[in-house]
Amino acid sequence: MADEALSAGAVARRLGVAVTTLRTWHQRYGLGPSEHVPGHHRRYTPADLARLEIMRRLTGEGVAPAEAARWARQAPAVLPPDRLGLKARTSTVRDGGGTTIPVGRAGPVARGLARAAMRLDSVTIGGTIADSLAADGVVATWEGLLRPVLAGIGERHAATAGLIEVEHLMSRCVSEALASVARAHPTTGPPRILLSCADEEQHSLPLEALAAALAESGVSYRMLGARVPVAALVEAINRTGPAAVVLWSHTRATADPHQLSALLAVPRRPLLVLAAGPGWRADSLPAGVVRPVDLAEALSLAVAVRDSLDQSAAG
Repeated sequence: MADEALSAGAVARRLGVAVTTLRTWHQRYGLGPSEHVPGHHRRYTPADLARLEIMRRLTGEGVAPAEAARWARQAPAVLPPDRLGLKARTSTVRDGGGTTIPVGRAGPVARGLARAAMRLDSVTIGGTIADSLAADGVVATWEGLLRPVLAGIGERHAATAGLIEVEHLMSRCVSEALASVARAHPTTGPPRILLSCADEEQHSLPLEALAAALAESGVSYRMLGARVPVAALVEAINRTGPAAVVLWSHTRATADPHQLSALLAVPRRPLLVLAAGPGWRADSLPAGVVRPVDLAEALSLAVAVRDSLDQSAAG
């Protein structure tokens, strides 16, 4: 990353945010440009950019902006971007794939999968995912392999506005692999869990991972998929009477808590309503709604509901 100071527009493009967002972060949280040349607009230094990258990453993970800003301001101003992990995300390799995808602390299998994704090598992608699912199961594969690579692709897209083709190919390969798990573990009996994305929510892969994990655990379910209007979801609940409903939201824009309130008010109210995904704010959830922290907890809660119903029926 070059050491020159940058304009607000250049910083916005690098971070994948709007210029108005930068202004808000500056006015509300003091994360503004620090270089000032008389007669010119202030410009962002590499240290400013590093702090803003921390702010963007934390808010994207659901951390409250004020808390994210506090962490960002604590980043040492003297550290160059490579010490904060930023330079690694802009480095390149010559493995047929161009720019690398960051996978954090994930292991060599994740790094290999990321390289295959950059090459658009769907055969290697599919084989790597299938091997991991067979050896480690859905939850471990999602947490240790798929989520780091998908998150890395998202980071690169946010920083460069590129890799759309990589994201689409990777998403299709992941979806196909998860669907194969569900087909390999057919369940019997009435579906107990209803899975749905929030209204206008299009990111369904984590919900597909939960569906595959449920199938692997022998828990019957129904999957409604992406962008389900709340009226349609309420109708599905009234018609099928699920024991639990999982409503997934990836972003704050789709996490309207009124959708959850509507589920709690249906005549055939589920025993458990789960608000899954980083879009939901814990302090905005209606009473009676549970927010699982990860895929493993969501699966555990669903299994507990199934077991409770089975015990009641046996008694």
